[in-house]
Amino acid sequence: MNFKLEVAVIPVADVDRAKSFYERLGWRLDADFSADDGFRVIQFTPPGSECSIIFGAGVTSATPPGTQHLYLVVTDILAARADIAGRGVDISEVFHDAGGVFHHAGTKDRVSGPDPARTDYSSFATFSDPDGNTWFLQEINVRLPGR
Repeated sequence: MNFKLEVAVIPVADVDRAKSFYERLGWRLDADFSADDGFRVIQFTPPGSECSIIFGAGVTSATPPGTQHLYLVVTDILAARADIAGRGVDISEVFHDAGGVFHHAGTKDRVSGPDPARTDYSSFATFSDPDGNTWFLQEINVRLPGR
């Protein structure tokens, strides 16, 4: 039995501002539905992803910033970072962790630049949407066995 993550729901304070932000990222708008009672659901999918995000009015009781450490896997961290920066989004520099395995919480032990050996799972960049939901880019070209 496969269990595929389909949707992550993120809280936003201003639905139209969030919609504009994710449009600017170049993500595919899958849905924008409204009801007479003020309920509104918007769904976006990042390029190449099988998982989407949903936000809107009345879709979650969480308040921003409610979602941290959402990961977008990319094959070229430098090109992906440049693409996002080129869209006018504030994004960190590429970094790796001094320990070489994964990154610590916050900015502890961040080392500027991609992992020197470009080891899979070891290079990152981060950005936030206008509501403080945080996203990490993570470079992976060859997945660990079973992934």
